[in-house]
Amino acid sequence: MREIVVVPYDEKWPEIFKAESFLIKTLLGDVAKDVHHIGSTSVPGLSAKPVIDILLEVFDINQLDKCSAVMFDAGYVARGENGIAGRRYFIKGGDQRSHQVHAFSVGDTQILRHLAFRDYLRKNSDIARDYSEIKCAAALLCENDAHRYSAFKTNFIEHHLQLALIDLER
Repeated sequence: MREIVVVPYDEKWPEIFKAESFLIKTLLGDVAKDVHHIGSTSVPGLSAKPVIDILLEVFDINQLDKCSAVMFDAGYVARGENGIAGRRYFIKGGDQRSHQVHAFSVGDTQILRHLAFRDYLRKNSDIARDYSEIKCAAALLCENDAHRYSAFKTNFIEHHLQLALIDLER
């Protein structure tokens, strides 16, 4: 069972992302359009589970499906859509998970949502600080149940995601 732990922001996370991004781009070549650092490890100062979340934009999700062996050779396990239609999800590190890749075809609305929320937290350090507190409390209360951990954060995320999307329209 994976232990759910939230740790203070680590200045090394952007460099870890950069190295993994280079690896993924190299492995996937023309399949990948862009690679983004998302999730809490992408927000300076935000406490997080020490797992690098990667948003992978691909030109054709079906072409990415043909790259599962290449991703496996790089240490990733393919998890299919894993509950989100149109996504391809890969994890690295097993119970000591180090990276998660969320892949979508160019133009998928999930790309906009992930980037909007990340950018909103980057611009609003007070809200990021509140989110850190919620994440730390959730980790203590969830009893290492990933679904409970997520449930504790859902209302905050949905509320602030809506504000982030409104910000984009301005």
